[in-house]
Parts: sequence; structure tokens; C-alpha cells
Amino acid sequence: MLNFNWKRLGAVAGLSLSLVAAGCGANDSSDNGSEESTEGTSSVEGQEIELAYVEWDTEVASTHVVGKVLEDIGYDVTLTPLDNTVMWEAVANGEADGMVAAWLPATHGSQYEEYSDQLVELGPNLEGAKIGLVVPEYMEVDSIADLEDQAGKTITGIEPGAGVVAAAEQSLEDYNLEGWEVQTSSSGAMATELGQAVENEEEIIVTGWSPHWKFAAYDLKYLEDPKGSFGGEETIETMVRQGLEEDAPEAYQVLDNFHWESDDMEQVMLEINEGTDPEEAAASWVEENQDKVAEWTEGIE
Repeated sequence: MLNFNWKRLGAVAGLSLSLVAAGCGANDSSDNGSEESTEGTSSVEGQEIELAYVEWDTEVASTHVVGKVLEDIGYDVTLTPLDNTVMWEAVANGEADGMVAAWLPATHGSQYEEYSDQLVELGPNLEGAKIGLVVPEYMEVDSIADLEDQAGKTITGIEPGAGVVAAAEQSLEDYNLEGWEVQTSSSGAMATELGQAVENEEEIIVTGWSPHWKFAAYDLKYLEDPKGSFGGEETIETMVRQGLEEDAPEAYQVLDNFHWESDDMEQVMLEINEGTDPEEAAASWVEENQDKVAEWTEGIE
């Protein structure tokens, strides 16, 4: 299986997280020591699969869940967090096997335009996603068009280059918000600042997206966007490298079938936010939702 060229990726080296395959599965009981195999028998034990993802709460949740499912059917799974553009490039170049973290059509629109012809699109794994400017309910503003000097004319963003940050910067032009700035940081830093502001009932405007655990934790609202700077409803989609179906058909099937709802994702995200290790939160969800997992793995021995 192809591995990352860490020298080329430079700054993102060392961010790799691994899911170590658990011991032997129930399939071992069918092995009588004979080398004879039957059609349809899984031969994935020990094969390596590498999934890339951007470190947003949504993608931490989804990638760890699908990674756990792949681990459970026998793969040696590596999960690698990357900058969103590097994530797309890694899958397009075959340095990673896939991702379940493509926000379309707007958030990752520029990356899709650049790399889509080098990828295999497997379609949405979650529908009804959304991006926009988010504020606490107690703020007396409901539309981007009504912004004046709220929150010190500052929008608290996430990582530079993120699609929601680019959309926020575009909104400043679309709504002629002179003197305003988008202050970039990280998704974690944004969430921390949001929590502190809500605790003190201070004004804050953040680049937001849903699903996200913050909507369960705080009383928030999206600012209306009559000019459409942030686009409409989005989907989160799965992309894999070319040749994966031939090289690892079982992994391809799981990734192709992977689809869940916002409530599922938010359950995992909230558990992680409350301090549970992502691997543990994913394993717990998988154990409690075997009916959905069975749909993704149907026919895999």
C-alpha cells in the first residue's frame, strides 16, 4: 500500500495517527489450516489502508468511525490529519487511499476543481451540511446585512485556506463591511473562544458549520445570508484514490457504502468534545450501531 512522502509534506509530518488492528476476528474459526480458499472469502487481514482527513470535529468523528469499521474487518488502518488542500492532493496522488471529508460544492470547491479528475468520487456520506456565520442567540442581529460594529468588527475564523474562511472573507466584500476582518486561527481555538464568549455573554461571530457539537452545547444561530456568500446546503462526500477498487475491494465497498445522519455524527463529536478519546468514541458508536455497520460491510466475511 502506498505511504505518505513525509519529506515532501514537511510541516504535516508527525501528525499521523494509527488505529492498531485488534486481534484475530471470528473468521479464524473457519480456518482449518488448509491453504484452500473459497470464492468470496476475505483476504484483507494485515493489508494497509491510509485515510486522510482535515482536523475538523466532523471529520475527526467520521474518519475514526469508518477507520474502526475497516479495522474490524482486518485492515491495518492509519488515519492521517492534514491541511485540507494537502488532504486532497494526497488522495489524488495515491499517497493516501481515501477520505470521507470532502465538503461540496462550496467549501472544498477550489480543491475539487483542481483534483477531481484524479480521484474516484463515491458520493455523499452525509447530507444537509451547512456553513455560515454563527452567533449566540442573545446577540441582537439576525443577518450579515445588518452587521455594523458587532464583536469589534471581527469574525473569528478557523484555519487559513479553509473554504468557510474564504466564504467569510467574500462576505465582507459582498456586504460592504468596511473595517471588518476575518481573524484566522484553528477549529479548536475558534471553539474555545466561542465557549468563553458565551460564558461571559460577550459578542462573538464565528465561521461555523453543521453538523457540529457546538449547536448542542450552546444556544446559537446562523446569520441570514441574503447575498449567498456561503452558498446553499452542502454534502460531505467520500473520495478515494484511483485503483483502490482493484487493490482493496473490501475497503472500497465500505467507503462506498458509508453513509450516516447528522445525529450519528453529532453523537460522536459531542462525546469527543467531552473528553473521550476519538478511537474510543468511534468504537462505542460502532458497537451500538451494528445495524448500520452491517449495511456498509454486507457480504464481507
